Amino acid sequence: MAFDPAAVVRPALLAQHGVGVVAPFDFALDRELWRWTPDDVSLFVTRLPYVPVPVTVEMAAALSDHAVVGRATRDVLAPEPLGVVFACASGSFVHGAAGERALVRAMEDAGAPAATTTSGALVDALALLGVRRLAVVTPYIDAVTQRLLTFLAEHGVGVVASVGLGLLSHIWKVGYEEVVRAVSAVDRPEADAVFISCTNVPTYDIIAPLERMIGKPVLTANQVTMSMALRRMGWRAAGDDQWLVRHPDATAA
Repeated sequence: MAFDPAAVVRPALLAQHGVGVVAPFDFALDRELWRWTPDDVSLFVTRLPYVPVPVTVEMAAALSDHAVVGRATRDVLAPEPLGVVFACASGSFVHGAAGERALVRAMEDAGAPAATTTSGALVDALALLGVRRLAVVTPYIDAVTQRLLTFLAEHGVGVVASVGLGLLSHIWKVGYEEVVRAVSAVDRPEADAVFISCTNVPTYDIIAPLERMIGKPVLTANQVTMSMALRRMGWRAAGDDQWLVRHPDATAA
């Protein structure tokens, strides 16, 4: 029988589309982002320059520098992504609602065909699910956590309880058990959902079990970043066992 190369490669041919990801220099969870990514979507990830300071308000402000984010956005445009996401929670809420909108404009001005930030994606996810009262878990010190609470208040979202782990570095080393304990401690009956902040906190495997445990949506920084960015571009994120992903309106119209 003659060898037919086309017969070998045909099953693997999926038209690939791309999403650019601008991440902080210390981002350690690339693989977690891929777990929400459909098979026909590729991620093009670039890092922001190293900032030699601990995880403080000053670091968050440095990460959101428009010139730096603009350069990183341009760097990731070469493979022609359909959109670019700024995968950093603190860097996108540190200057409030106006700062988040300005960050999106800076990415668009740099050439992003569509631009999303983690904090903007959170606001969109809360609106999609009708969440008005939130319990919040962060890995941050209090000053950074307060910036998140102020950002949420600007968008009309009340925070019924919050807890910060007080970390100044190595956030990616937070384990699932610590996150589960924090969620259990912060959840309140009056909270419509729980949000776990920071794209450097691993959460993929515990979202669905936590939702079953507390009976409400558990949203996380990486989850909202990927789910809402993909939704804007016409895809549904992977993770059908997660409240946000399986929401009937969680795909683009």
